[in-house]
Amino acid sequence: MGVGRRMKKQGPPEALSEEHFAKLKRKAGLPVDVPTEATAEAPKKKKRKTAKETAHRKSNGAAAAAAAPAAVPKKSALKSSNGVKSAKEISPATNGKAKGKKAARPLFDDMSDDEVELGDEFGDSDLEGGSSGEDGPTLGDDFLGSDDDDDSVVDSDDGYSGGKRKPMWSDDEDESDMEEKLTAANIVGLSRKLDQQMEEEAAADKAELAESAMQTNIHGDKPKVLADDDDDDDDELAAKTNALLAPDLQLLRTRITETIRVLDDFANLHQEGRSRAEYTAQLLKDICAYYGYSEYLAEKLYNLFTPREAFAFFEANESARPVVIRTNTLRTNRRELAQALINRGVTLEPVGKWSKVGLQIFETTVPLGATPEYLAGHYILQAASSFLPCMALDPQMNERVLDMAAAPGGKTTYLAAMMKNTGFIVANDPNKARSKGLIGNIHRLGASNVIVSNYDAREFPKPMGGFDRVLLDAPCSGTGVIAKDPSVKTNKTQLDFMQLPHTQKQLILAAIDSASHSSKTGGFIVYSTCSVTVEENEEVVQYALRKRPNVRLVDTTIPFGKEGFTSYRGKKFDPSMSLTRRYYPHSYNVDGFFVAKLQKIGPTPAKTAAASEPRGKRDTAPEVVDKTPIAADEGDEPAAKDDDFGGWDDEEDEEYMEKGKRNAMRRRGLDPKSAGKKKPKKASK
Repeated sequence: MGVGRRMKKQGPPEALSEEHFAKLKRKAGLPVDVPTEATAEAPKKKKRKTAKETAHRKSNGAAAAAAAPAAVPKKSALKSSNGVKSAKEISPATNGKAKGKKAARPLFDDMSDDEVELGDEFGDSDLEGGSSGEDGPTLGDDFLGSDDDDDSVVDSDDGYSGGKRKPMWSDDEDESDMEEKLTAANIVGLSRKLDQQMEEEAAADKAELAESAMQTNIHGDKPKVLADDDDDDDDELAAKTNALLAPDLQLLRTRITETIRVLDDFANLHQEGRSRAEYTAQLLKDICAYYGYSEYLAEKLYNLFTPREAFAFFEANESARPVVIRTNTLRTNRRELAQALINRGVTLEPVGKWSKVGLQIFETTVPLGATPEYLAGHYILQAASSFLPCMALDPQMNERVLDMAAAPGGKTTYLAAMMKNTGFIVANDPNKARSKGLIGNIHRLGASNVIVSNYDAREFPKPMGGFDRVLLDAPCSGTGVIAKDPSVKTNKTQLDFMQLPHTQKQLILAAIDSASHSSKTGGFIVYSTCSVTVEENEEVVQYALRKRPNVRLVDTTIPFGKEGFTSYRGKKFDPSMSLTRRYYPHSYNVDGFFVAKLQKIGPTPAKTAAASEPRGKRDTAPEVVDKTPIAADEGDEPAAKDDDFGGWDDEEDEEYMEKGKRNAMRRRGLDPKSAGKKKPKKASK
């Protein structure tokens, strides 16, 4: 016989009670304590309440087998005797959600299938035992003294609510929080209530933030950064004492941030009777003490930015830039190089979407300058900002390119890779010692189209001219690479910012003259520096535009960067200066850099070319000096030897002259006795 419906959806059994043990004692013939009347009536009352409750539970799909025992006594007896609930009675307790078709059936049918199954499986003795005429309480379906299946999972510590226990099944919803169930009728009200609750929470959060701002002195209160005039005399001795001690860095940083906040909202936060210049002077003084800059350089760099951005710039210079390597596409590609370095324990990622050859290194277990890939010329250690001038120049294949300041060779080899070793590149550097490193990198990276020269770049185009493209990475003060060279903070003076721009102006004019305006593909000049000062960047480009009217500024084609200054502290520059690009460490996490791209559109006028030459080299013809002795007049008599101004003793003068030469050689660290030995060697050669 197949499994009956009574076996479907059967709930968990209840805990054993005293009635169960009493029944077992009766069958064994042992004395049984008669339960009190209260305990006997409790299951009946419970059963009647449950029957009434289940008759009206249409929302959760009540089963059809929970009728009152008074209406059908035979069925009640059968249920109490077999100890198993019918499938119809168990189904609402097991699933908690009845389907519509089952809920529509009547509560009782005439002689349901449950009674047939019970009759087949249980004999008359079992039925009589279950429906005996004793006064004891009627046993439940599972011999626990109650027909109510709702008691099976109620915890012992649960109380009564309204005179009955609330059933709880594993798949029922937790109603302990007494949440209102969502229906079509109350969805609008619940949604409105939820919106109101969210608004109240937002208002509470806003009030909390406002209170926190008041406590942290962010709003309303005016910070006291500058000392009062009355306190100057009292603090004079303390100031002299503190000057001999190390500065309190935490106090300095707090005062810097407070001063910047005042300068950002000066109208509302400044102290009465204090000017903006006083706050700025205090900020510069604190920056010099905290970061170690000279007063001159701190003020020069501060004037380039707003107070808050200047603070970010100074802070960024205290941390090193990421280590970046450039893939040599003449030897390998970036994917293969990255895989090889990852296998050696290097953590890396592409430097950015703007570069197809750069890799940024985070961690490495091997020295990057001694790996087999490095020695084989697969990559070179190069700052990310050094990619930018080459990208702006964008050399094409089979062109003539001049790199006026090429050492140590990072940009030169990048240009060779971009040209795929076609055409030729003249890599010039005036320093012979640096040229050795340039030659080594050229050979290691396999750049076969490079010619190394050792000229002063200001002499071009006399050694060679007519280039399609010219790259000038001019020597500069290095204010953009302070993170690499902290000595720049103190060793740069006003004299440096006068001499360096003068040299840079000479170099950019030589670069313009070296380019060919008739080139079909080129005629471009890229000027770049690793400095952020205006004197070395915009002013130099403005000078070139004024001295060479045959050039113009063009777009650098670099996808990022800030525009150059068109005006600075009262100085006005050409409107096209906005095509130049500036890079800051706090903005792009690269070294400070400046890139400008010019195009030569015509020949250089002869007058401007002659005017731009150095004063000592304008006249190429040697000066004619008349060395004929001046003859004395006929009437003049020769001067007497005894006269104070007459006659010369050449032998005596020769002795003094030789003595002066020997002293001069000793001051230079030379041996005066060796001066006569070198002359015969030179003559023999």
